[in-house]
Amino acid sequence: MFTGIVTAVGTIESVEQRGDMRVRVACPWDPARIVIGASIACAGVCLTVVEKGGEPGDAWFAVDVSAETVSRTARGMWTEGARINLEPSLRVGDELGGHIVSGHVDAVGTVSDWEPEGDSMRVTIAAPAALAPLIAAKGSITVDGVSLTVNTVKDYPDGSVHFGLNLIPHTAEVTTLGELAQGSEVNLEIDTVARYLQRLESLRA
Repeated sequence: MFTGIVTAVGTIESVEQRGDMRVRVACPWDPARIVIGASIACAGVCLTVVEKGGEPGDAWFAVDVSAETVSRTARGMWTEGARINLEPSLRVGDELGGHIVSGHVDAVGTVSDWEPEGDSMRVTIAAPAALAPLIAAKGSITVDGVSLTVNTVKDYPDGSVHFGLNLIPHTAEVTTLGELAQGSEVNLEIDTVARYLQRLESLRA
């Protein structure tokens, strides 16, 4: 379980194709605080640490990424040199600063518009039709592992949905979201509450 509050940005150092893909990520953490078997959200994807090393402030950890995970996440994400948002799993007593995040990507969205709005940026993301009923104005959504509030929602005749977000300067600086541009693909996870409400509604039908 996570909160969508990114604590570091890591860089993929190496990608090795085995049975699954072994990905090594450089990060500014203390390796002594990285636990083998622990979960880390990588751009919103919950993955298990299988190796670690380095020194305080210059650490690395490795995760195994299945073909299923690769197929359901943003294109180009699992490549050497790619920067990804990182968040260790929530511990009892930690501050819940964002919202409850599972680390399971529901769909890949595409940035359709990106423009300044005051000191912030207004970002519009196109999402597939399956997510349309689960995205609501003033609700929460996770974009590449970052907890954000939906500002606007617009539905289209083909069933797809575009939703708008406000990206403040701090968020742009401490996450990879400041590097987005039109056409960028992002991992999306809808709010857990919305997921359960959809399930309840489906059982009533």
